Amino acid sequence: MTAVADHVALSVRDLDASIAFYRDLLGFELRRIIEVPPEMNLGGIAGLPACTARIAHLFQGPLMLELFHYLDPEGRPAGDRTQADRGFSHLGFLCSDIRGDIERLREAGVDMVGELVEFRPEVWVQYFYGPDREVLELRQLPRSG
Repeated sequence: MTAVADHVALSVRDLDASIAFYRDLLGFELRRIIEVPPEMNLGGIAGLPACTARIAHLFQGPLMLELFHYLDPEGRPAGDRTQADRGFSHLGFLCSDIRGDIERLREAGVDMVGELVEFRPEVWVQYFYGPDREVLELRQLPRSG
């Protein structure tokens, strides 16, 4: 296979709120918003005939985060999923000041999933929730010296 990883997609309830979260709190750059009418045939790709959506492409370095707000049909909440359920479980971000970043997120009203843990020697991890209760991760690696 010659495929190369290109992006991660997330279905969201409120596109504008999710754009603000990922742009303002996590440093993504919004490059485009696409209004998708039925004739663009997103339904053919998604297996949802005649669906409509708004899609935002946000970038952080080479990573593209593609946010989908399905207008018709309207998406359902994720429910009571846990990190142990099958499927993608979280999107991770490296940081250099995890305690400061956690404090900044808390001050912005972001809920944490668990607690800050030293997962391996000098590797600190904290999960937190995005606007649709998607799980995100902050990870701080050992400082090279």
